[in-house]
Amino acid sequence: MGYARGHGVEMRKISVRHSSWTDSGRVCRVAALDEAAGEWEPQLRLLVLVHNSDELASVSRLHDAGLQNIGWITGANLMPGDIVVLRDQHAFVLYRESDIHHSLLLTNRCNSYCLMCSQPPTRHADEWLVDEALDVIHHMRNSPAVLGLSGGEPLLLGARLRQVIEAIKARHPETRIDVLTNARLLGNQAVAASILDGLNAKVTWLVPLYGHAEFFHDFVVQAPGAFEETLSGLLALQVYRQTVQLRTVLIEPVLTVLPELCAFIGRNLPFIREFALMGCEPIGFALANREHCEVDLADWSDTLLQAGKTLRRHTVPFVLMNTPLCAIPRLLWPDAAMSISDWKNVYADECSQCAVKPDCPGLFAWHERGWTPSRILPIVELAS
Repeated sequence: MGYARGHGVEMRKISVRHSSWTDSGRVCRVAALDEAAGEWEPQLRLLVLVHNSDELASVSRLHDAGLQNIGWITGANLMPGDIVVLRDQHAFVLYRESDIHHSLLLTNRCNSYCLMCSQPPTRHADEWLVDEALDVIHHMRNSPAVLGLSGGEPLLLGARLRQVIEAIKARHPETRIDVLTNARLLGNQAVAASILDGLNAKVTWLVPLYGHAEFFHDFVVQAPGAFEETLSGLLALQVYRQTVQLRTVLIEPVLTVLPELCAFIGRNLPFIREFALMGCEPIGFALANREHCEVDLADWSDTLLQAGKTLRRHTVPFVLMNTPLCAIPRLLWPDAAMSISDWKNVYADECSQCAVKPDCPGLFAWHERGWTPSRILPIVELAS
């Protein structure tokens, strides 16, 4: 079992000291000393955050008295409510309660090989990630408003994906579940039935579509036949009356056909809840495919405006994600969302003087190793 993670999951590696009796590799919840008694349950594993020798001694006495599932931990940047796994002298934070955006990685395997994938897939068996995710769900002390399930491709897990969804529903019934999936396997009736039959959890399925015809979509995902499989999966979601957010990534092959894609969606997929147009995350495969993925969105302003006009004509709700306001036409500013996960959301030095910074989605933290969506131009005054 390993704990190396990519940029697509909420994870932090922190140097720590911890109780010698706490098992390495087991999911634990960090707790404050004065709150540990109220949070204690026999089936949970708690790591009490200590700051001095007296507090450490207090936790040790609890353990010696028979509370075997309580240990201690000390380390900078740890917070009560964090859910961690320990390995040697490091804590890997799998879930941070104080974050705005929450997601769990269920697999790193995938049946697509997208040009701009930020979490490049691997082939080795990794079902331990599902067991870990179930443990994290059990250790959450509060229910998040939204919890994402990502990969890789979660549908490759089959019934185990349904198990994770049901676990969230049972433990956190008010949490909305966002499943990021290419939907290709849902075209198989048996797979669709195993995951969707009788499903009553609050799930939104986030499904990418990169073109209005087979050639465009299949080229972006590097998987022949994926376009037809994705459409079959989307229709299966419609049959089961599931909520769908369709999404696309604004790379060059997509931008060249974006208005046509928007018209295709309006004519053929009117059941989707919304269409998300997303700036490319400059990490992973995108760095190896810069000729396709690195674009200056300012050069595509007319295309973006035409896409927005087409979607409005077909009454398709849409949202722009992962793009700073200075990269998109001002007419589309109301459609931009604060979408970059807060733990990887930054602003450039130039943004400090920008009049709209408080409302701007900002940049990915690793843009300096990759690229920005457009040249950053601070907006010094707003038109009346």
